[in-house]
Amino acid sequence: MGNKRVAFRPSSSENCPDPTDMSSVHFNPGLDAKEVNGNKEEEAQVKIDDGKEETDEPDTLYQKVRKKITPFVMSFGFRVFGVVLIIVDICLVIADLAIPQQNRAGLGDTLEAISLAIAIFFLVDVLLRVYVEGFKVYYSSKLNIMDTCIVVVTLVITMIYTFSDFSGVSLIPRVFNFLKALRIIILFRVFRLASQKKELEKVTRRMVSENKRRYQKDGFDLDLTYVTDRVIAMSFPSSGKQSLYRNPIKEVARFLDTKHLDHYKVYNLCSEKGYDHEFFHYRVERVLIDDHNVPSLDDMLKYTASVREWMSADSRNVIAIHCKGGKGRTGTLVCTWLIDSDQFESAQESLDYFGERRTDKSMSSKFQGVETPSQSRYVGYYEVMKTKYNRQLPPDRFLRIKSVRIHSIAGVGKGSGIDLTVKIIVRRELVFQCVCAKQEKCALFPDTGNNAVVISLQDCPVISGDIKVMFESSAGLPKGYENCPFYFWFNTSFVENNKLFLSREELDNPHKSKVWDIYKEDFGVTLSFCDP
Repeated sequence: MGNKRVAFRPSSSENCPDPTDMSSVHFNPGLDAKEVNGNKEEEAQVKIDDGKEETDEPDTLYQKVRKKITPFVMSFGFRVFGVVLIIVDICLVIADLAIPQQNRAGLGDTLEAISLAIAIFFLVDVLLRVYVEGFKVYYSSKLNIMDTCIVVVTLVITMIYTFSDFSGVSLIPRVFNFLKALRIIILFRVFRLASQKKELEKVTRRMVSENKRRYQKDGFDLDLTYVTDRVIAMSFPSSGKQSLYRNPIKEVARFLDTKHLDHYKVYNLCSEKGYDHEFFHYRVERVLIDDHNVPSLDDMLKYTASVREWMSADSRNVIAIHCKGGKGRTGTLVCTWLIDSDQFESAQESLDYFGERRTDKSMSSKFQGVETPSQSRYVGYYEVMKTKYNRQLPPDRFLRIKSVRIHSIAGVGKGSGIDLTVKIIVRRELVFQCVCAKQEKCALFPDTGNNAVVISLQDCPVISGDIKVMFESSAGLPKGYENCPFYFWFNTSFVENNKLFLSREELDNPHKSKVWDIYKEDFGVTLSFCDP
């Protein structure tokens, strides 16, 4: 797969959702991207680097076989097996050299045969990797050149040693000593561990990145995707042990300096860790977002203002955005920028597009876009802030949560809500907590006829802005993100008619199909508010 052309939709006021309609926050897809009000749009073609080596070769049997065997040859298990064989082979050589000549009969021949089989495997391994990666790409690495030399030379020596007749050789000490010296040379295979370590690191990174689209050309192999020609999404640029399974920061810096020298800015969205900004010439900005959580609306506006300023300064400028895995938090702010820059009109369109670009469907169909409903909800909030509030914060809304109604409660924990603890968090501070089992700051009202329970909150403080509501359970409900059964984020400015209902698919953790045996189709949470 080479460079791909992707059509962006121009902004159209006729097709833009009503900003006052909160259905836009729930991401109802709009009209088909190629037709508005019955008229075909002209598509603006934008060339995006897919990060794959371009090839003009037809889809021949050679190509089909290569595609089939690549996952096996580059798999973690196959590479580990190769490392184990190197260690086993060295042990066999040492054992063989330690056997006195008079005791060689039988055991020595067996060890030599095993060593020869291993040497042939090493040669096949090298040939397979050359076949999979291509001659030019494979031998662009000095380590691979050294590895091939070691494999070929030691195979020849092993064959000479194996097929030599030692009967009577002891009578010719010089010949015997020469063959022994050749055998010792085989111990140079230990240096293959250097190339195997490199291969293991690459395979481990690919395994951790799963089927996220990687940049694998021009000597790079990074968990990095061009979402547009000027927006890059990637995983955390790491050093030390973490660089064994995530993007090495020096390689990321080399990539950006090679492709966009003096024209890139990096946005680090991880609140939990940073790095030396010197790697990226101090063109780094931080937006502090906790893992599996959302940015504040204020931070979203500051971020888009920063990106607008950077992008408008030079048409060659690009941004590289990352969190830890380059998916959730990264996708949230990538989609926010796509909306802000008029490349997409609606939150749903931008979310779908990001997922499509970040996912390598040739490896797996697993979705690699923005996953948590709260993150998607906040992309929807930004759509409304842009269209209705002209990139300004909406008016503050001060509210008090009066009650929490949980729908389809049967089968969730103890099935009555008695096992739940409700926490309300504002600006990373716990402002309210009620323990249902103790009726502490709350009272439970079962609604068995409707398979629901109402938790009436007592002395809940006045809240405003970005709010996080978490639910913990003492009944062994499976925990997901945030080490709790379910949670969600919302902003009080977007609450209508003093009610907020979130279905199963709009709650963080219950949205995953693997827990739908617990959270049934009509599971959901309704918050009821009152004015302070």
